[in-house]
Amino acid sequence: MIKTPYYLIDKSKLKQNMERIAYVREHSGAKALLALKCFATWSVFDFMSEYMDGTTSSSLNEVKLGRLKFGGETHAYSVAYADDEIEEVLSNADKIIFNSISQLTRFSDASKNTVRGLRLNPGVSSSDFLIADPSRPFSRLGEWDAEKIAAVLPLISGFMIHNNCENGDFSLFDDMLGQIEERFGHLLQQVEWVSLGGGIHFTGDDYPVDDFCARLKAFSEKYGVQVYLEPGEAAITLSTSLEVSVLDTLYNGKQLAVVDSSIEAHMLDLLIYRQDAKMEPCDGAHQYMVCGKSCLAGDIFGEFQFDRELSVGDRLSFIDAAGYTMVKKNWFNGVNMPAIAIKQLDGEVELVREFGFQDYLESLS
Repeated sequence: MIKTPYYLIDKSKLKQNMERIAYVREHSGAKALLALKCFATWSVFDFMSEYMDGTTSSSLNEVKLGRLKFGGETHAYSVAYADDEIEEVLSNADKIIFNSISQLTRFSDASKNTVRGLRLNPGVSSSDFLIADPSRPFSRLGEWDAEKIAAVLPLISGFMIHNNCENGDFSLFDDMLGQIEERFGHLLQQVEWVSLGGGIHFTGDDYPVDDFCARLKAFSEKYGVQVYLEPGEAAITLSTSLEVSVLDTLYNGKQLAVVDSSIEAHMLDLLIYRQDAKMEPCDGAHQYMVCGKSCLAGDIFGEFQFDRELSVGDRLSFIDAAGYTMVKKNWFNGVNMPAIAIKQLDGEVELVREFGFQDYLESLS
């Protein structure tokens, strides 16, 4: 039995998402790039690359990872490139997408032999969180002035538009894309490719995927562009769990259970957005607040129902623990980093990486 804590990637569940992505590719003509900012666990890249076209990145390290471990098309994007990294970015990228006109013009000579794009900010998004809203007031993410963008069209061949965030509502996606067309349609007609970014939950069970495919295909044909999607969460949703063990139980007005993990260290995105972790539904009579072992008072996974009282040594499983989770794990309090395991298609569980004191030591100096 693998020692907790560890992340468990279930390939059979991952495959369901991959097959939905393959369906969208086939029926819409869109290409799909894995968003490494969301998920970068390269032990399953060989499997995912059978269903996807490549990767998109947000930094030099991600560009290099995509090129080295995933293959296919490698798109480079960054909010801002530094002078000392641009050459290495370009050497690892098939396309480079600039966040601003100033960056595009600044590096125009260096990137003249690479396919170039520019990020557009359409001024609308689906985000419920200001911290994640790319169209928030005074946003630094992309250009919004159509006149200024038109002036640099000779320098680019495509656009990247990322304005969806956990958007499982096709009608909202359709409406926002329509607003983009109204505002930037005359520019879209002058480029060869358009990335619509990530944040579109088209692998969800109830998502109208055929309507989605038809909308993408119509958009592609109307403007004569190759459409790209950049699924992150959509690629790995519900594929991975964080397996933990109970270390202690106590009562302080509520039944508490302390586990050998930490939301601050191992599920940080949930803490940022003030959300509870998820478990498989249980309507048992025993309610516990499950808490992390760090010294942060608010290190709490949430309150859950169990069909029995919890005891030291019991194992718990937090589901949907891949997106923006594994990429954000850290060494806060020196809490041991979760190992990484993969449940293969035949059901065998393989431990692929463990972390120990030496890793902690080498993360600092």
